[in-house]
Amino acid sequence: MTFGLILAVQATCRALAVCHPKGYPPGVILVVGGAGFIGSHMVRALHQAGEDVLVLDNLEKGHLAALRGAPLVKADLRDRGALDQVFSDHDIEAVLHFAAYIEVGESVQNPARYYENNVLGSLNLAQAAVTAGVKQFVFSSTAAVYGEPVEVPIPEGHPKKPTNPYGNTKLAVERMLRDFDPAYGLKSVCLRYFNAAGSDPDGTIGEDHRPETHLIPRILLHLLGQGDFKVFGNDYDTPDGTCVRDYVHVVDLATAHLLALRYLRDGGRSSVFNLGNGQGHSVNQVLEAVRIVTGLPLHPQVVPRRPGDPARLVASSDRARSVLGWEPQFSGLETMIAHAWAWTSQHPNGYPD
Repeated sequence: MTFGLILAVQATCRALAVCHPKGYPPGVILVVGGAGFIGSHMVRALHQAGEDVLVLDNLEKGHLAALRGAPLVKADLRDRGALDQVFSDHDIEAVLHFAAYIEVGESVQNPARYYENNVLGSLNLAQAAVTAGVKQFVFSSTAAVYGEPVEVPIPEGHPKKPTNPYGNTKLAVERMLRDFDPAYGLKSVCLRYFNAAGSDPDGTIGEDHRPETHLIPRILLHLLGQGDFKVFGNDYDTPDGTCVRDYVHVVDLATAHLLALRYLRDGGRSSVFNLGNGQGHSVNQVLEAVRIVTGLPLHPQVVPRRPGDPARLVASSDRARSVLGWEPQFSGLETMIAHAWAWTSQHPNGYPD
């Protein structure tokens, strides 16, 4: 067992001790979108924590192999009847919702597709949960709800002005869940991720989007001869002219969800939390870290900025640390890249779908 994997297991065990003081999981945890990147890591963390897990995924974006044998109901959020059947057939205690379209550019080109899946699908899911008497709901949100930052690091109380339909759909679901609490008693935690990165330290599950648009996996795939790589703008008001982002390890995101579940089980009120490391890394810093980890040269093409890309997006995660007790275990950029490289180099074509 690698040292990184030992740390991940220890973090999961700590979450288990807090989630279940008596050591017994009270019900089934429904992981919606559990065959995707973050969802599959969540399924693994729940299994390690001794939870009874059921995955709901339509496998449009997810991968069956990422579940590694976890039970799956293949269904679509836009099919309310199928959702009601799942809640009828299983004793669902809580819902962890990861199923969303996430491509900003696509959301601009086809906003109807995003509103139908991300908003209508989430409404169906929340209504089905309420009908079944479920009281705990954890939602995978995004820093995109903030739009252009007016202060950095960004706190949860920062103005919400999304600059694209993707961010608008996530904010709409947050507001819907906020309204469902006093009306129906559905308690929710919305977790606003910054830039998810890395993979499980053992390299058996990882990131496989098609097409891949996230920075770190795109660089790694480029090193393996799959596609070009461009730096979009080097004239930002940052120390080296390239965009600065806050990267957070996917295993740390999964741990935050375990803690959010614990928080709701302990009677916590509906709330929102940022998830980031609180420090930013520029694109050039990511490139240098990739060179160090892989030992391979990189010569990216620099092209003009993309419209709407903020210069700096860095989270204030003080609230998650103080309220949830969340402490990232893999905050180092090179560690995240090393874990991602272990997955990508062994699975250059992703999962064998």
